[in-house]
Amino acid sequence: MIHELRIYEACPGRMGALHERFQNHTLRLFERHGIKPVAFWEDVIGVSNRLTYVLAWENLAHRERAWNAFQADPEWQAARAKSEESGPIVARVTSTLMKPTSYSPLQ
Repeated sequence: MIHELRIYEACPGRMGALHERFQNHTLRLFERHGIKPVAFWEDVIGVSNRLTYVLAWENLAHRERAWNAFQADPEWQAARAKSEESGPIVARVTSTLMKPTSYSPLQ
């Protein structure tokens, strides 16, 4: 099992649109493509326009297959285009792939 830490920095004034896209489109499409979200967070203290979340993958091959299928999904492409009609939502994405240590409670 590996986990992916993803941090999205929303464009100014676009955090609501980012939440809406996840709630109304992205999560359903993640499920369709076998992408397993672990948790989502919004900063309480710190950066005000940041969404952080973790995805769980069986292995790197699973991530590549599922992520590529998600990105190529016409429904995702349409939802993304529609949500960005007023301009981009995300200014920057940071992604880190991690594996648990032998002593980690989360395996």
